[in-house]
Amino acid sequence: MTKITKATFKKFIRDNKDALHINVKSSFSGMDDCVMPHNGGFKKAEATERNAEHTVGINGAWLVGSSRDYFNAYDDGKFVGIEAYNCCGSFIIAIPKQ
Repeated sequence: MTKITKATFKKFIRDNKDALHINVKSSFSGMDDCVMPHNGGFKKAEATERNAEHTVGINGAWLVGSSRDYFNAYDDGKFVGIEAYNCCGSFIIAIPKQ
């Protein structure tokens, strides 16, 4: 398997725009001044225009840039996609497995 890069991640989003789901595993909390876990599970990805450079157009996603984002392939039998993590949290962008 080849290494997953930011370009691979963006291409996955473009190619599967209508079927994307997101599972936010953790995110930065300003109230606690640390990254806090979430247990929300997968939900249909919602588009956003806020901070497009960091959100890649998806509400709940956050990339910090400057080569500080890390990506892994994801497959749980029900969803297949890409897991992303960085200093601000982690999330999975996936599509239902066919």
